[in-house]
Amino acid sequence: MIPTLAWTPQGVRFIDQTRLPLEESYVVASTYEQVADVIVTMVVRGAPAIGVSAAYGIALGALHTQATTVAEFAPEFERICARLASTRPTAVNLFWAIDRMKQLFAALLASGATLPQIKEKILAEAHLMYDEDIAACKAMGAFGAALLPAEGGVLTHCNAGALATCGYGTALGVIRSAVEQGKRIHVYADETRPFLQGARLTAWELMQDNIPTTVICDNMAASIMRDGRIQAVVVGADRIAANGDTANKIGTYNVAILA
Repeated sequence: MIPTLAWTPQGVRFIDQTRLPLEESYVVASTYEQVADVIVTMVVRGAPAIGVSAAYGIALGALHTQATTVAEFAPEFERICARLASTRPTAVNLFWAIDRMKQLFAALLASGATLPQIKEKILAEAHLMYDEDIAACKAMGAFGAALLPAEGGVLTHCNAGALATCGYGTALGVIRSAVEQGKRIHVYADETRPFLQGARLTAWELMQDNIPTTVICDNMAASIMRDGRIQAVVVGADRIAANGDTANKIGTYNVAILA
């Protein structure tokens, strides 16, 4: 599994996505401020991964607090949450994770929990969110794999893979699951300008799983569809509205019209 982020005794270890695909290196964040910097500088990216990263950031803040009582820690907890909330205003999972931690903290305060108990429960909640993310991705992958052909080409746009989550991926999880089921899939990954998530990230992680992948420039999609190379298109979604409308990386609209 791609090691997007992981809890270690030293702090949260992140694969540095700004250096992929030419260099596989890691950054360890040992404070909540360092976690905030990792999010801002896009060392970690993708809404699910950012949400869990924030949860771990709050856990680090709690574990390293200089407060000795719950009353002393309460205002510090609010400052930690505010700092992490400021890192990526478009990542809905970020605010979901922070709100979940706030609700937990409020419940612990109401129950009369001690500061050591609060620290333990906050870290346990972050671990739970990590596990839930991987389980959700695998469930989405299993459902989505049924929609892919037994053999053929799949076009992707942007990166909604393991690197955007805690390890399996949403859109790319569909492809991984299909390959695990024995389907013969060849991925055509749009480079996805301007940040090149497809060329730098999608192609890299699919290569780690030995899934055949060809990187194409964004405006080649129409040509390879005309040639009959594409049987399905899988993209991420930054937002999904109640009526099914979606919003995603620039260029997704073009692909949708072509499909």
